[in-house]
Amino acid sequence: MYPLNYAILKHFTKVEEACADCVMEALAGEYSNFKAFKKDAIINALMTAEANGLLEESRFDLDSNKELRVYYRAHEEGAATINQYIK
Repeated sequence: MYPLNYAILKHFTKVEEACADCVMEALAGEYSNFKAFKKDAIINALMTAEANGLLEESRFDLDSNKELRVYYRAHEEGAATINQYIK
C-alpha cells in the first residue's frame, strides 16, 4: 500500500482525468480510514501536484451542490515522472 499522496498521484497515471471527488471514490476502499482522507486535504494534494508540474487542470464544473469541481490530468511528462518515482 502506497502512502496516500503517492496513491493520489499514481491514480492519475491510470485515468484520463479526475477531480477530488473522483479520487476519493477510487481510493476509499483502501484509504478511507486515513486521517488525511478528507476532501480539503485531497484538493490540497492536487493543487500541490499541479504547482510542481505533475498535473494540469483539464476542466471544471459545478456539482449538484453548486460547488466547484476542478478536474486534473497527468500530462505525458508528469505521468512519466510519477511512474519513474512511484513504481
